[in-house]
Amino acid sequence: MDAAKLNELKKFIQLCKSSPSILDDPSLSFFRDYLQSLGAKIPSSADTAADSKSKSYVVEESDEELADAGVKINIEEEEEEDEIIESDIELEGDTVEPDNEPPQKMGDPSVEVTDDNLDASHSAKAKAMDAISEGKFEEAIENLTQAILLNPTSAIMYGTRASVYIKMKKPNAAIRDANAALEINPDSAKGYKSRGIARAMLGQWEDAAKDLHMASKLDYDEEIKNWLKKVEPNAHRIEEHRRKYDRLHKEREDRKIERERRRRRAQAQAEYEKAKKQEQSSSSRKPGGMPGGYAWRYAWRHAGWHAWKC
Repeated sequence: MDAAKLNELKKFIQLCKSSPSILDDPSLSFFRDYLQSLGAKIPSSADTAADSKSKSYVVEESDEELADAGVKINIEEEEEEDEIIESDIELEGDTVEPDNEPPQKMGDPSVEVTDDNLDASHSAKAKAMDAISEGKFEEAIENLTQAILLNPTSAIMYGTRASVYIKMKKPNAAIRDANAALEINPDSAKGYKSRGIARAMLGQWEDAAKDLHMASKLDYDEEIKNWLKKVEPNAHRIEEHRRKYDRLHKEREDRKIERERRRRRAQAQAEYEKAKKQEQSSSSRKPGGMPGGYAWRYAWRHAGWHAWKC
């Protein structure tokens, strides 16, 4: 049956219960005849006033008896939990402030690399290595930049310059060079190593661990081993912390769903009890009324059963 029409029918039945005299309307004679054919006893207009007081009392009494169900629903609503506040993670190891300087010069991969360019690039790299051994990192960067511009397809040049930026405590610049090296050669151990160390310097422990593990698979050395000893404990703590709070958030959400299910169930039970008591009260006052139990059975079937299934 259409929900709107059903709702109108319910309102009409309630109106008939509250004002039986409405059935004296000639336009409703067909409905009055139908009720009487079922054996219903239609009260006269004179009886209406006498019944109104007792009817009001019965309804109020039913509401009071349903108070317990209402309290249960309110209690369910008050059980709402506070938001989960995540604790801080105790991490070890020092980090550096991120370098926010303009990006360094990068090579143009579309440039044709001639033999002369290759020779000049190797010469510039040799000067850079001498500068590194003397601790002249700025000079080394200048020479490596020149080498990269001459030979922009060399992953080694980018990886070497990235390692110098690490010595200068410029992790973001190192990451840019490491990314360039890995674009040219996805198996660049120096690229993964430099990026892993730079990420560790920035406190990006999980990403640092992934890069350093990849570097160790490609070309293991003691420096990678030492950095992994610093990085892995923090990466494990972060992972455990995330798993813990993911679990707590899921458990909280599950409890919220269960509370809502119980609330709807209690509400449906309350509606069922109310409809049942009203029908029983109406039947006790009108021995010849409509077939007993119809209203509360209908309410239970269409409201209660759905909520119990949820």
